[in-house]
Amino acid sequence: MMNAKDIRIVFMGTPEFAVPSLKALVEGGYNVVGVVTMPDKPAGRGMRLQESDVKRAAKELGIETILQPEKLRDEAFLADLKALQPDLGIVIAFRMLPEVVWAMPRFGTFNLHASLLPEYRGAAPINWAIINGDKESGNTTFLLNHEIDKGAIIGQQRTPIGEEECVGELYDRLMTMGAELVVESVEKIASGDINPIAQPQEDANLRPAPKIFKDMCEVNWSAKGRDIVNFVRGLSPYPAAWSTLHRGEEELSVKIFKVSFEEKEHAYTVGKILTDNKSYIKVACGDGVIAIEELQMAGKKRMAVRDLLLGLSLNENDRF
Repeated sequence: MMNAKDIRIVFMGTPEFAVPSLKALVEGGYNVVGVVTMPDKPAGRGMRLQESDVKRAAKELGIETILQPEKLRDEAFLADLKALQPDLGIVIAFRMLPEVVWAMPRFGTFNLHASLLPEYRGAAPINWAIINGDKESGNTTFLLNHEIDKGAIIGQQRTPIGEEECVGELYDRLMTMGAELVVESVEKIASGDINPIAQPQEDANLRPAPKIFKDMCEVNWSAKGRDIVNFVRGLSPYPAAWSTLHRGEEELSVKIFKVSFEEKEHAYTVGKILTDNKSYIKVACGDGVIAIEELQMAGKKRMAVRDLLLGLSLNENDRF
């Protein structure tokens, strides 16, 4: 048993999701001796070098050692890491670590993953939980091993998913909640009161959370309405569900951020648009109609349907 504040922690992460946990550790008096994050990347119109969210936070928090390796097996990086004499590694939304990195600290390395493992191993757990219509989500901390997201579980926290909650909202909640779980997990490891629970390694019934690509985000209007609603919620605001609006010869790409469903029998072709050109756009789906509430036409900003219809009129042959 040792004092948790004495443990020498190396923190590894890149995006905003990792920032509250890093802040909670530093502001809570834990000994973060170094941060590992992605190299700065050119971005934006001027292709200026952008620092990761974690790097910016680390600088604000006064952390002196910030390592940004291109390759995690690079000898110079490994030497710098070893020089920090880490007792514990913490990784949140970073990249796959080689054993030479995760096994270096004497207490090993743990990861914060935004799902109730063993469900939703993979890159997009929050999206898939909503797309699949789950009523509950949460975070898990687990010890890294050779398999992705399959290490022994240290701790979990659960939260209900709101009926209309979109991935952006759930992401923000899990990001904030996760900081508490990370601190709890450090305390558990320090106290020696840790009985990590092994995960089932292979189970055909477990749902995966693979990375989401643009071609996977196209709305299937022949699906059931409830499934379409969950699909849109699970991709809103990013990367966003989309569909192609056919207007005569013209084809326009439309991002869709918010919809609702009305179950009803109809004889319309799936994808047919119903509108009064003032206040609503509805689209025929497998078992009713989907009312689109917020959308974004290519090259325009996101807006409510009512605002879009001020400058756009649809006719009865237009369809998705």
